[in-house]
Amino acid sequence: MKLEVLRISSEQDSTSGMLFEVNDTANNPHGEGFRCKRKFLCYTLEDEKRDEKVMGETRIPEGTYEIKLRTVGGFHQKYTKRFGSMHRGMLHITSVPGFDYILIHCGNTDEHTAGCLLVGDSQENNQLIKNGFIGKSTQAYKRIYEMIVKNLIINKKVLITYRDIA
Repeated sequence: MKLEVLRISSEQDSTSGMLFEVNDTANNPHGEGFRCKRKFLCYTLEDEKRDEKVMGETRIPEGTYEIKLRTVGGFHQKYTKRFGSMHRGMLHITSVPGFDYILIHCGNTDEHTAGCLLVGDSQENNQLIKNGFIGKSTQAYKRIYEMIVKNLIINKKVLITYRDIA
């Protein structure tokens, strides 16, 4: 499974984006190689871009990372209680240079991120709201969580690519 975060607006305190599932389609009959098809999943919110990392206040660098389940830590305990049997572990974005414990989780502003990726079904323009805002986060999280975990529990690799387009 391949996911992609397109970062569409980077401001002083937050980064707004969109999360897509990416599927490679069959060879194009016109000989142009493979085409990608993106399926919109939800909106995203992260911390701002910084030249020098500030702990808990900096988004991760562009790149492709593997998502694995993390079954230890405070978020895991909190989400086990919050989501019950649906919760199989935190969506952990691994091997990010200079960053530890980057998760995909619920939240509404960049104050909730600490470098992690927040997801939601509505988003406010982060040029107008200092910390950015993402809404209906739990709704989006539950929906994407189930589809990602379905792949992880059958040992399919799940990759997420972050791209800066703004």
